[in-house]
Parts: sequence; structure tokens; C-alpha cells
Amino acid sequence: MQHRSHPAIAVRLKRAEGHLRSLITMIEEGRNCLELAQQLHAVERALSNAKHELIHDHIDHCLGDGGTTGDDLKDIKQLTKYL
Repeated sequence: MQHRSHPAIAVRLKRAEGHLRSLITMIEEGRNCLELAQQLHAVERALSNAKHELIHDHIDHCLGDGGTTGDDLKDIKQLTKYL
């Protein structure tokens, strides 16, 4: 099932993918370790933010429709371990 946030999350992930490719090039070029660490941190944050948005949207979607089942709650509990 695709949620409304999925297209925006895909855009974020594609942007992070480009950033990661640039970072790999920087490593191959032998760039400064401090600069590499800073850029790697930025990629990690981008992925983490995308993950949080996906999980929170899923929780909102499942709980927001008023028809939450026991299986939905199990899924939500499993999702929270990724936060």
C-alpha cells in the first residue's frame, strides 16, 4: 500500500542517493577526513529523516482511519523498534 508521503520520501531518498554518490567520489579523490565525516553524517541524517517520516506516516495512517485492528497494533509495535 502506498501512502501519500511515499512519493515525497522517494524524492528524499533519490537526493540522498546522489549525495552518497558524491561522497563516494570524494573518498576516492582522497578528500579530507573531517569533510568526509561531515558529509557522511549528512547522508545518515537524510536517511534517518526519511525513515522517520515513513514510519510516522504509517502510524498516522493506521491509527487515523479509526479501524485499527490487533494486527495493525502489532505492526506498529514492530515499526517502533526502527525509530
